[in-house]
Amino acid sequence: MNALEEKYKYYEKIKEAIHYVDENFSYQPKLDEIASHIGLSKHHFSRIFKEYVGVTPMQFLQATTISHAKEHLKTSKSILDTSYDLGLSSPSRLHELFINFVGVTPNEYKKMGINLDITYGFANTPFGKAMIANTAKGICALKFYDENADEVLLRLKKTWSNAEFIHDDIKAQDLLNEIFLENKKVNLFVKGTNFQINVWKALLNIPKGELSTYSDIATILDKPKAVRAVASAIGSNHIGFLIPCHRVISKTAAMGGYRWGIPRKRVLISYEHNLKNN
Repeated sequence: MNALEEKYKYYEKIKEAIHYVDENFSYQPKLDEIASHIGLSKHHFSRIFKEYVGVTPMQFLQATTISHAKEHLKTSKSILDTSYDLGLSSPSRLHELFINFVGVTPNEYKKMGINLDITYGFANTPFGKAMIANTAKGICALKFYDENADEVLLRLKKTWSNAEFIHDDIKAQDLLNEIFLENKKVNLFVKGTNFQINVWKALLNIPKGELSTYSDIATILDKPKAVRAVASAIGSNHIGFLIPCHRVISKTAAMGGYRWGIPRKRVLISYEHNLKNN
């Protein structure tokens, strides 16, 4: 068997394992059960699974469980019912999974913003128009836009589907002035997976006027091979400028992606570089 055939053989095994997890996650199969099903030792299976998928089999099972838990909670199942339907031993296991993978508790996810007031508005910044959204816990969104403000608002409301939204452009302009003109520190209220939150925390440590690479961030997180996952987490950032995803470029010094446009990213980098050197 040549190297290509061997690689294909393992691909088929991994595909079979993923299908097995999808079909049987509700009873939370153990590592040796999944490995035995596809005819590999658990150590060999664990190694090749991570090589193909990027996470361990148990992390994949947890992510699959979380995905199904979200759907259960959206359909108004109780947290207790959801836990048992997914094969978890208790609601505390579901709580642990949500904290580690989603960054909020199951109850907070189920509510999706119930009793949360979000004041949002559209205003100007030195880098173009932006929408900012604020809560009692901190800023939950800062999104630049060029034309379609309605689309930006729609994405915010989808993220916090049960929140109470209050439109106030004057407060938005005041808050943006504090951030961009007065350089005031503000609290942030982020919502994401544990990995995303750790990536965003790493971005906060990049000094103004300096740049980092996607691989640098992956190394800081002790996940040097997770460069693509880091780039994806950076691309999911909802709080522009304050969580400085614009300070990350590729290893070749190319700008890389930026959800609010490469020209804006270039301007932000130049602006901060000039501030540092003047």
